[in-house]
Amino acid sequence: MQRKHKVAFVTIVPSPYQRVLFGALAAREEIDLNVHYLESAAPDSPWPDKELRAFEKILPGFWFQLGNVRAHVNWPIPDLSDADFVVLSSFTSVTGQVLMRRLRSQRWLFWGERMRHQTGAKQLVQRQLASPIAGAAGIVAIGGAAERDYRSRFPNLRHFCIPYHCDLAPFLATRRERDRRPLTFLFCGQMIERKGVDVLLLAFDRLIASGMDARLLLVGREAELPKFMKLVSPATRLKVDYEGFQAPERLPAYFARSDVFVLPSRHDGWGVVVNQALATGIPIITSDAVGAGLDYVENGINGVKVKAGDVDELYGALQTLARDPELARTWGLRSREIAHALTPEAGANKWVQVFETLAE
Repeated sequence: MQRKHKVAFVTIVPSPYQRVLFGALAAREEIDLNVHYLESAAPDSPWPDKELRAFEKILPGFWFQLGNVRAHVNWPIPDLSDADFVVLSSFTSVTGQVLMRRLRSQRWLFWGERMRHQTGAKQLVQRQLASPIAGAAGIVAIGGAAERDYRSRFPNLRHFCIPYHCDLAPFLATRRERDRRPLTFLFCGQMIERKGVDVLLLAFDRLIASGMDARLLLVGREAELPKFMKLVSPATRLKVDYEGFQAPERLPAYFARSDVFVLPSRHDGWGVVVNQALATGIPIITSDAVGAGLDYVENGINGVKVKAGDVDELYGALQTLARDPELARTWGLRSREIAHALTPEAGANKWVQVFETLAE
């Protein structure tokens, strides 16, 4: 008879892409799951309210700003002493710091995206806050770049690599028009500098100035977009369609309207929108600072990776696909092939393998 593992996750917010994974894990006979969230909603990602399931709880508490992250304080902290495995996804929160010390006698795992590269005082603070991770039974990294980074920081721990696995069925079901003109580039995310939206607009402005017929579709929270739009010509602004923030269930329709997905972030630990673009069956232009792009975008196969912050390289990539829509379609077919392996059920299976390995 297969052993049942009692597993508790403590993560930040009930994001749609994590909740589908938790649903797949809860459906496994080998797993008795409980999930604790540090907050009910993220102010910068206003997802629609969804009813919590029996295994999910929101912890009471509050948060304060610590640099560019939210540091959470939750009380009372749940008693997790009966769990076979505890999985923590936050080391910058007060709650995470308390739990990492409280769980020293238990098997616990740290689960995270690649840390952002810091220098000077910020690097010292980051290193100090992350130091208790050394007491974990292992680290489950979200993507290959994150795994390599954590191996260099914590070489004595067990390391596992599990990229985000999302519900991609609505994106796999999309049907896109062939021979559509003009070619449409899509960006989906917050309109902020970290996401490289300013770089994208400058590169797209150059593309339009060169005489290419193309459009840019922007979906996400407005944030700094008005400032960025001032960087481009009036002619380019007429080629940009801004659709605002959209609920997750509405996103497949916007992806279906596009021909190429672009994510030129200066830093993105993962980037779930890359998974969604793969499933839509479109090529992807991503920076070399996007975790998902490093794992799933192959130059000349299903997209192009460019140097983060480099307008020239991004313009060249945009131009390559704008000039050759047939190449975009060919690369898009390869993207969809990759997406079939990224289901929540596949992700749950990888997590079960982690628990089985550590239980031996």
